Amino acid sequence: MKVVVEHMQTANIPALHVYREELAQRRLPFVIFIHGFTNAKEDNLHIAYLLAEKGFRVVLPDAIYHGERDENLSEMELAVRFWQIVLNVIKELEWLKNDFAGKGLIDENKIGVFGTSMGGIATLGALTQYPWIQAAASLMGSPNFQEFFQYLIDTYRQEGHNVPVTEEEIEEQFKALYDFDLSQHKEALNNRPLFFWHGMKDQVVPFQPTYRFYEEIKPLYAKNPENLKFFVEEQAGHKVSRKGVLLAVNWFVKHLK
Repeated sequence: MKVVVEHMQTANIPALHVYREELAQRRLPFVIFIHGFTNAKEDNLHIAYLLAEKGFRVVLPDAIYHGERDENLSEMELAVRFWQIVLNVIKELEWLKNDFAGKGLIDENKIGVFGTSMGGIATLGALTQYPWIQAAASLMGSPNFQEFFQYLIDTYRQEGHNVPVTEEEIEEQFKALYDFDLSQHKEALNNRPLFFWHGMKDQVVPFQPTYRFYEEIKPLYAKNPENLKFFVEEQAGHKVSRKGVLLAVNWFVKHLK
């Protein structure tokens, strides 16, 4: 078995396309993997390899201002654009899906979205927009867009940073996040398989709000509890363990194969 890693432009987005060579022209279950803040598509090749081994077609795009789309912005300049980046990633997911579907390379009834940190946040936001996502995994993500937005603003200010946006811009951004905030649109889940991984000592994306959301949506999965899982690692911070990665990969094997 040979796993191919192909560099490509898909829907004008630089991406890596990972698949088993003997399955190159087959319609395969499809997973889009979204990287974290300040990372790039190459940083998650080990995850794509594990999925490809299992028979998935995987695409790893670069988010705007990241990887090959880098514009030499400072970390603060990137931070100010954080939500612009997240919402742009969500928009581009449909472009990626349509591009691969148009080429006849994916089973459109078996599509998953998977992400870590910023990518996990975008994954959860995407569930509010796209019924075609059949399964999702969010590692260190947050579904509470508006709450997390306010947390970030408060954190920057407490650390003494000057937030280089006006109060009007903050209010406008806060309102714009409502439509993508899964905690405000729980009905959008529609019993779709959803996996969470989070470390309790995460200092970047707080554990508790995400776990609280999980507890709130449990009743929605009462008829199919196997479609919802939250794996907690008590000693983990903002770094996914190998066990977390393997559990997420197996989640897609269980729900999309």
